[in-house]
Amino acid sequence: MRTLRPQLASLLLLGMALAQRQVAVQEGPLYRTEGSHVTLWCKVSGYQDPVEQNFQWSIYLPSAPEREVQIVSTVDPSFPYAIYTQRVRSRGIYVERVQGDAVLLHITELQDRDAGEYECHTPNTDKTYFGSYSAKMNLVVIPDSLRVTAVPQTLNKVEHDSLELKCEVSKSTAQHSHVSIAWYRQRGSEAPVEVISLSRDFVLRAGSAYAQRQATGDVRLDKVGETTSKLTIYNLHPSDQGEFYCEAAEWIQDPDKSWYAMTRKRSQGAIVNVQATDKEFSVRLETEKRTYIVGEPVEFRCILEAQNVPDRYFSISWAFNSSLIASLGPNAVPVLNNEFAQREALGQLKVAKESDNVFVLKIYRLRLEDSGKYNCRVTEREKTVTGDFIDKESKRPKNIPITVLPLKAGFAVTAISRTPGVTYNESFDLQCIIKPHYPSWVPVSVTWRFQPAGSTEFHDLVTFTRDGGVQWGDRYAGFRTRTAIEKVESSNNVRLSISRASDTEAGKYQCVAELWRKNYNSSWTRLADRTSNLLEIRVLRPVTKLQVSKSKRSITLVENRPIPLNCSVKSQTSPDSHFAVLWYVHKPSDADGKLILKTTHSSAFEYGTYAEEEGLRGRLQFERSASGGLFSLTVQRAEVRDSGSYYCHVEEWLLSPNHAWYKLAEEVSGRTEVTVKQPDNRLKVNQTHKNITVLENQWVTLECQVSSRTSPSSQLSVEWYVWRPGHPEKEAVAQLSRQSTLRYGDLVVLGDLRSRLHLESPSPGLYLLSIQNATVRDSGAYDCRVEEWLLDPSDRWYKRAEDLSGLITLTVKQPDPTLQVDTATANLTVQERESFPLDCSILSRSSPESHFAVTWYNLRAKEAGGRTEEEEEEKEEEEEEREAVLSVGPDAVFSPEAGRWEGRLRFQRLSAVLFRLTVLQAGGADTGNYSCRVEEWLADPNGVWYRLAEEESGTVAVHVQDAGSTLQSVICSNDALFYFVFFYPFPIFGILIITILLVRFKSRNSSKNSEGKNGVPLLWIKEPHLNYSPTCLEPPVLSIHPGTID
Repeated sequence: MRTLRPQLASLLLLGMALAQRQVAVQEGPLYRTEGSHVTLWCKVSGYQDPVEQNFQWSIYLPSAPEREVQIVSTVDPSFPYAIYTQRVRSRGIYVERVQGDAVLLHITELQDRDAGEYECHTPNTDKTYFGSYSAKMNLVVIPDSLRVTAVPQTLNKVEHDSLELKCEVSKSTAQHSHVSIAWYRQRGSEAPVEVISLSRDFVLRAGSAYAQRQATGDVRLDKVGETTSKLTIYNLHPSDQGEFYCEAAEWIQDPDKSWYAMTRKRSQGAIVNVQATDKEFSVRLETEKRTYIVGEPVEFRCILEAQNVPDRYFSISWAFNSSLIASLGPNAVPVLNNEFAQREALGQLKVAKESDNVFVLKIYRLRLEDSGKYNCRVTEREKTVTGDFIDKESKRPKNIPITVLPLKAGFAVTAISRTPGVTYNESFDLQCIIKPHYPSWVPVSVTWRFQPAGSTEFHDLVTFTRDGGVQWGDRYAGFRTRTAIEKVESSNNVRLSISRASDTEAGKYQCVAELWRKNYNSSWTRLADRTSNLLEIRVLRPVTKLQVSKSKRSITLVENRPIPLNCSVKSQTSPDSHFAVLWYVHKPSDADGKLILKTTHSSAFEYGTYAEEEGLRGRLQFERSASGGLFSLTVQRAEVRDSGSYYCHVEEWLLSPNHAWYKLAEEVSGRTEVTVKQPDNRLKVNQTHKNITVLENQWVTLECQVSSRTSPSSQLSVEWYVWRPGHPEKEAVAQLSRQSTLRYGDLVVLGDLRSRLHLESPSPGLYLLSIQNATVRDSGAYDCRVEEWLLDPSDRWYKRAEDLSGLITLTVKQPDPTLQVDTATANLTVQERESFPLDCSILSRSSPESHFAVTWYNLRAKEAGGRTEEEEEEKEEEEEEREAVLSVGPDAVFSPEAGRWEGRLRFQRLSAVLFRLTVLQAGGADTGNYSCRVEEWLADPNGVWYRLAEEESGTVAVHVQDAGSTLQSVICSNDALFYFVFFYPFPIFGILIITILLVRFKSRNSSKNSEGKNGVPLLWIKEPHLNYSPTCLEPPVLSIHPGTID
């Protein structure tokens, strides 16, 4: 409120100059305490009509910054939202119209929820829209932390005693604020009297009633602790009686550089009773100083010290150089002499009774002729019964001489600072002291000039103008937000306060003071100017407190596990420090560490060359603890090549007051030795040796059992080998790769075994090699070699281990021969020209799949023709001649018939184990012993037939009896005779017979060619050839030729 009127006036002038509508609000952000009364001004300009404009206030809460919440309106009673309706109705929130186009928003009791962005809106009243219709500012509500406490007590004192009272004032506001303290004395319903105060600018000043006593040291205010101040009054007077209390106010500087008392509180009071020693009275004359300058005011205080003053009557007179100025009777009506009466009429002088015991003579503008001695006389008067007053005792103090000096232009200017060297973000004060001291009414302008560090030119920074205004320079706009200029009214001391110092404020300062005189026509004349000494201010960066943990540690882990790396900041320079962390790894083969990852102070990530080269980008995870002092880097899915020495390089960054980040310090941590190894080899294959014996053509399964492995996720490859008898080296049989791809060994080496192999894995870790239709050549020592493959973190497979199984000795045998042929002997007698059977019976066989080759033999005594008697005698026994009658192979192929047997043999296979050979038209030459020899043949798995066993049957003795000689028999038994009888007599028929024979011969050949087609043995008997003799009466003869029976 104290600065609103001139601001509104300036805004009014601005609005008249602009053609477009402009809405302005109080500059923010404003910091106000909870529970306080807050006012916000809003002004509109550039409008056309009407004179009285309407205003609407809204708020945007931090919880919903985009949502408008309506508060109060000057035109619409229904404008407030529900949460503000009650407060508006009860005038807890209201709008005060200062002018037609200016208002004040009042919030009588500020609440925490009132914090936010306030918007002042003025509805358009013109014909067109042109300009702005609203403006915003921020209001921040902070807790009221001001505490003012004093001990409530009652003290009974005697005149001339001393009094001590203490007051404790504390605050915990986060924002920069000042505190002022003042002590007051109050009697009943009278207005409080200020005793002494310490302003927000640390200026100590006594109230008018105690100024003289403060000057003589009878009144003191001392600070006795961080938050405690002590009031001391020596030589107590009866007039000091009353209630004493202290009052404190917390001040904050608004964006417009004005100071605002956010909150003001008073303590509990202490009742002080002062008992007078007697009925005497004393008089004391006080003034502020003894030397004045023309035009300054002066005040003389005549203080009456007595008991029960209100019940007594006193008159007072003022004298100058022993000449009466004025007098006051008990009725307090002043009577002045002629000269001073004129000055009083012109308002240049005043004589008054301030209180029962204080009388004042005040001259507002001193003249040179006012120099001299001043005094007051106090006379106690007694009122008679008639109402008249009679003088009793009269007293006066010592004279007080004052000197009034003319205004001189000679003065000196000095610039001082108690802090020539400051650290970033600290504050420093510069004081421009002007001597001699000029009164406040003497127009003096003071300009602070600044030469930045590294520059050679001075520029105007800020000017405290002669009319009390502040004018900022154009070159250094940044100073304005962090700089305050102040002139203490009681001295010619112009102070420049700069907060949050930075490099920008480092340099040389000096102040220039100018003394002015205002002429009768309101123009100004500069009387003199002085320039102060140079004052150099150094702004230093803070001393770093950065400490990074130097502890060393070692980590050993298995690949594919994460590598945890920690970087701990043990101490930091500021709670607001930010850190850039660079992670390095050092390999034994490298001279220096390689950068893995960098996190900047703004939390941006930059991958180093090592991360790019080694492909670590997808495996890095960076974290920062909530407390901010612990940084973690995790390398996921560690590889063996990730082994090395890891460390971090920490850079501490701070935000300068100019909102630019700078690096304050850097430090390297201790190293973490990381060893990444492959998983321990736990591959184990069953080493048990086995012997397996199977028969040929059977299936055999060889087992390879993995009892343990390094990892459940590993992949296994299995390869089978065999050592064959007679082979120096083992041969690869089959391989099942880790991708379950089956490969066989060398085709030349394996032969047909390749087509009979079957490899399977019915369960994890169990691998079976099956050989179908095993052969003798499959015999050998088999084993398996297992390789375990693991997936490294880069998704590459590598062989971790291998192991061999125990040997499996496989023996494949042919079946044991169990062939048995009937060996019983028999005798058989048949008549000539009859037929006789020769049976060959197999009692047992080695396999149901066996095939048989059968051969019948005729055993008879060898003829002695061509031998001499001597040779026959030399023979001890007669040899037998063994003649093969007929052979039938295992493939049912017949051998050619011998000459004498041709056409007389018939072969029959009565069952799988019974073979019969029938000899037709037996003759005497057929007499002899007959037997059969059986060969058992089996096919191996490759279809190749081999002879397994052979056995010979018992003999059958056949005797053919002669039936007697007849013509028919003679002719039929003698071929030569037969042809002679039947052919030679018929030469005519010779050609015909030859033709018939040729035809017959061709027909026989064609029948032979039709048998056994495609090499398939014939296992059945074709239709026999019947030969009929036109002369013989015998039954037809069955002629069997080799190859005609399957």
